[in-house]
Amino acid sequence: MRYCLLLWCFFGIQAQTVLVTKKIDSIKKILSDNKLTDSIFAARQHYKIGELYRKYLLSDSAYFYFYKSEQIFRNYNFKYETAATLHGIAVCQTYDKDYTGSESTSIEALTILESLNETNDVKRYKAYINNNLGIVFNELGLYEESIKYHKRALELKRDLEGDFERSIGLSENNIAFTYKNAKQYKLALKGYQKILSNSKLLNKHPDVHILALGNYANTLYLSKDLKQLPGLYLKALKICDSTNDTYNSIIILQHLAEYYNDFNKKDSAKHYAYRAKGIAEAYNNDDLLKSLLLISEIETGNRSIKFLKDYIKLSDSLALSERLKRDKFARIKYETNKIEQQNIQIAKERMWLLIISIVVVLASVLLYIAIGQRNRNRELQFKQKQQESNEEIYNLMLSQNESVEEARDLEKKKISQELHDGILGRLFGTRLSLDSLNMNTSKEAMKTREEYIKELKIIEDDIRKVSHELSTDFVSGSGFSDIIRTLVETQTLTYNLDYKLILDDDISWDFVGNKMKIHMYRIIQETLHNIYKHAKASVVIISFKLKNNVICLTIKDNGSGFDINRAKSGIGLKNMNSRIKELNGTINITSTKNTGTQVVIEAPILQT
Repeated sequence: MRYCLLLWCFFGIQAQTVLVTKKIDSIKKILSDNKLTDSIFAARQHYKIGELYRKYLLSDSAYFYFYKSEQIFRNYNFKYETAATLHGIAVCQTYDKDYTGSESTSIEALTILESLNETNDVKRYKAYINNNLGIVFNELGLYEESIKYHKRALELKRDLEGDFERSIGLSENNIAFTYKNAKQYKLALKGYQKILSNSKLLNKHPDVHILALGNYANTLYLSKDLKQLPGLYLKALKICDSTNDTYNSIIILQHLAEYYNDFNKKDSAKHYAYRAKGIAEAYNNDDLLKSLLLISEIETGNRSIKFLKDYIKLSDSLALSERLKRDKFARIKYETNKIEQQNIQIAKERMWLLIISIVVVLASVLLYIAIGQRNRNRELQFKQKQQESNEEIYNLMLSQNESVEEARDLEKKKISQELHDGILGRLFGTRLSLDSLNMNTSKEAMKTREEYIKELKIIEDDIRKVSHELSTDFVSGSGFSDIIRTLVETQTLTYNLDYKLILDDDISWDFVGNKMKIHMYRIIQETLHNIYKHAKASVVIISFKLKNNVICLTIKDNGSGFDINRAKSGIGLKNMNSRIKELNGTINITSTKNTGTQVVIEAPILQT
């Protein structure tokens, strides 16, 4: 089957070559009969020959005739015809991967067209040239520039009179294809979906529909959305077969081979890879090159090495061929008389354009820097004000917490005094009275009195227990501990960190000054922010311990670590050192690359 398909492709190409040769011979005969008495007529015939060669990818021959045509049109100042011929030259340069030359030629053609009245034909060639520039910048990896020119081409095509539905579809495909290359897969998929929703393209121009469908499927593959694969690839391939579109089937077959190879389905991968290679041999060396590399990746052992060698050999051959073609083009230019004044004028225009562009870019950069600096200053002022407000709020919280604790202590002491001096005293008197009744020696009286006395003892013990608990301080320093716990829980949840908080029960926060509490709070807040921003950690451990009236705060993470010497100039670390200095404390930071960072702060307790 593969060999039959290859023969079909070969004889199809041969038939097309015979057809174009006949057309070229016919035009050459007209030129010979005319004996070049009309130079403009000759130029137009040269242009037709160049176009025929270009359409069948014979770029070196096309370039020769385009260049001959262009010189005549330029000499007679036929600007429209000169621009159209320059477009043909630029496309030939793109075929031969002379992207810099193609860009230069395209810009020259556009410059000429800009000086003409905007007729339908002028707009048409503007669209074609912008499309070529979009292809050039896509090949160079300058995707933003590519999309800009493709969109410009699309706008021009939509404004043209006549049937340009196929050309518009190709421009939409080019835009989506560039988005795909730029890895902006959502935009690419959206573009392809728009093309595929156009039912007219499927009926009138199935090659455009196939191109979009194959690229749409490949974009899904690249974005790891495999639900519709390989179904979309197979659907596109089926349409190719039904319309005898063997050229577009090459890429689809290659994508199918890649897909099955990813899932280690080697038989299917080989089947489609060899089919792609068989068709590419009759069409395009670039597609054949991709097929050879793909087979070398799918095959193993000696067969893989063989195809890899074939790939390298063909790659070197193509590189040499492209270089020779570019050299040949340069010789044609050198050997043909050029209009020096035109070149000087173009050079001047480009120089002024470059100068203006540089000035505009520099002005834009300076304006951007100025606006950015102003925004950063505003943000810094806002953060400073926010920090001052936070400290004021925190002081109010601490003051309020102390007031609540003081009121609670007073209320507990009042209740304890009431229980002890009132109820407990009365119960104790009742018990003594009952003891005095024990003089009654009857068994029944003695049993009753004994039960009452036992019950009173139980009540007395319960009241004494409650009185003792109320007179004892509840949980010393629980207010600040809750504030720290809330801070850590909130910050780690925001930063998506796991945490462990260890609070030493020996620390009595009631006897620790507000100044130390505020600084400890802010140090933890700043450190958690730095861990989130720089460390890329997943776990943080925070602990408070008391040693010899010195509070030891340790913060440890499992992040990427950093160079301590380089970090000494950071604003965050300077603020932290300033706070520790006010506490008469010390700080010790240890950090190891790819292991984590540990911050240990020791500060003597500052009394309230």
